[in-house]
Amino acid sequence: MNMRNKKRVWIIGIIVTLAVILIPTIYFLPKENKRSDDPWENLPLHPVHTDHTAIIEDRGPFETGPDVTRVCLECHENSASEMMATAHWTWESKPYDIEGRDEPVTVGKKNQMNNFCIGIQSNWSGCTSCHAGYGWDSADYDFSNEQNVDCLACHDTTGTYVKSTSGLPAEGVDLLDVAKNVGIPSRENCGSCHFKGGGGNAVKHGDLDETLYYPPDRVDVHMGKHDFLCTDCHKTEAHLVSGRSISVSLDTENQIACTDCHSEELHEDERINVHLDSVACQTCHIPEAATRDATKMYWDWSTAGNDSIEESTHEYLKIKGSFVYESDFVPEYRWYNGTADRYLIGDTMNPEEVTSMNLPLGDINDTTARIFPFKVHRGKQPYDTVYNYFLQPKTVGEGGFWTEFDWDLALRLGSEEIDMAYSGEYDFAETEMFWPTTHMVASADQALTCGYCHGDESRMDWEALGYYGDPIDWGGRFSAKR
Repeated sequence: MNMRNKKRVWIIGIIVTLAVILIPTIYFLPKENKRSDDPWENLPLHPVHTDHTAIIEDRGPFETGPDVTRVCLECHENSASEMMATAHWTWESKPYDIEGRDEPVTVGKKNQMNNFCIGIQSNWSGCTSCHAGYGWDSADYDFSNEQNVDCLACHDTTGTYVKSTSGLPAEGVDLLDVAKNVGIPSRENCGSCHFKGGGGNAVKHGDLDETLYYPPDRVDVHMGKHDFLCTDCHKTEAHLVSGRSISVSLDTENQIACTDCHSEELHEDERINVHLDSVACQTCHIPEAATRDATKMYWDWSTAGNDSIEESTHEYLKIKGSFVYESDFVPEYRWYNGTADRYLIGDTMNPEEVTSMNLPLGDINDTTARIFPFKVHRGKQPYDTVYNYFLQPKTVGEGGFWTEFDWDLALRLGSEEIDMAYSGEYDFAETEMFWPTTHMVASADQALTCGYCHGDESRMDWEALGYYGDPIDWGGRFSAKR
């Protein structure tokens, strides 16, 4: 080999060596996560479906849910541990430092109250039918057992998988058939729990109900016209589903927003764009809530147990009390910065005033807050008239109110479960709970126009929002600071 060829080989060798070193280095360098102005480019890719029939066929039949999970984990080794690190598993937040509390406090479905079914403590087997796990029937549930994770709740595609008490599969479910037909989470998977919170379809949210399984465009433009899955907006990594609800959260960590996909100034009319620092997208684009299925707006527990009141599913049930439902209603509007003040178990309250269980935070002077639409659920629930705090009743199972219709017994048993003093004296007090209206985005032609908020027929209570009056007359919020 002559000198020229040797030199050429040497140069090629250097180039190849540098390529081997530099290409992987450049590839794995942290990349800036830029959002495109084209919303379609910001949607997650759906994984390619893998037919599990041949993989699972010879592994059954399965007698229990954990039998299925054990087989899933043979290939998906990290899935259970990932799931167990999320609130879908723990039903509990990270610890927060709360003013007035000596130690950090966790917040979540697992350990706090609401003004629907009130709370799951002492009512484990009834409430945990929607837990993504198996066998949660007491406070001693083993959250560390990977085989307790329910893979099928989120990955069933047959529509035949049904959960029962304590999160166990309902009697008659063909676990082998369901396991052979798993796939990515669908609206049906998410909706089987989230559309039915509070004890039935459409009860809790006002913007989540069974109409979203197959909605027309005018009900939900994303799921209707564009056939979105829940996970298109609630993007998921390592089983952590993005999104927050102030019913069970206090902060904005891992929250989602319209601007995850849409440009911040996408309107051609600049008069609309100037509103965006003060008005949430949802305020204009979700003009009414519960547009098809009625949602519960009021729940009075004080009338429960009364045999003299005729039962009617949407008006009165002996086990639950009196209700008021509404559909196609105008939301209530509040300043909201994404965080909330939370009533915690043991907090004292004033029975002469309405207690907010999760008051949205923000005001006209908070530059991070926007005017946001809410469903506000109001009701009456039991409290201790000596200690002046709300009580956790036992409703499900032996001694529970739904069995004995004895409030004193139910409150005594519930208080014992959470190690809370009960004086033996109780009454019922008014509460309210806020549910952000953020699903059921209507088609663009239904969005609010100027006259809905400005002028004599305004749906806004401008003075309650901190303005002197209609800002079209008095000026925008920064000139209207009080």
